[in-house]
Amino acid sequence: RRIPLLKFFLKQELIWVPVMGLAWWALDFPFMRRHSEAYLKQYPEMRGKDQETTRKACEKFALIPTSVMNFLEGTRFTKTKHARQQSPYRHLLKPKAGGIALALNAMGEKFHSILDVTIVYPDGAPNFWQFLCGDLKHVVVHVQTLPVPPHLLSGDYANDPQVREAYSLWVKELWQRKDQKITDILANYSV
Repeated sequence: RRIPLLKFFLKQELIWVPVMGLAWWALDFPFMRRHSEAYLKQYPEMRGKDQETTRKACEKFALIPTSVMNFLEGTRFTKTKHARQQSPYRHLLKPKAGGIALALNAMGEKFHSILDVTIVYPDGAPNFWQFLCGDLKHVVVHVQTLPVPPHLLSGDYANDPQVREAYSLWVKELWQRKDQKITDILANYSV
């Protein structure tokens, strides 16, 4: 079984990564620019720009078979970030529902399920250099297909608090199961 070409929503700063940034740009990956609340207060015209970028990207995705990759945590896991967020999850940062909500709302009729991918490093997450040098001893990858609840494929996430709450509950439930899956993998893993 195959999936179509993967597209990632990338942080704007990643366009400057040598070679890869140019490749992502040439492959038409959408680059997102995040703004703090303080910045948005100073420049209110910037509010909603990420939503606009997401909608435009999804309009293109609807024309060409595409797999949209979305990292709900929005950043790499570190113990410092985990502590700063006061995450209720043992192994995960708090998820953000906005990106997936915008993608599903923009392309709802195209999505019926999602692939939930969980990657676990039982010996501890490697740094980038260890990864490049092949010093990565063990990786457990768990992939499952999950249906998208039909009621999430319509509604206005940006302006309807009930839709936002429905997405929030769905994502929290996914994250609770994912956190438990990681706990189970680590408990049952043996070299």
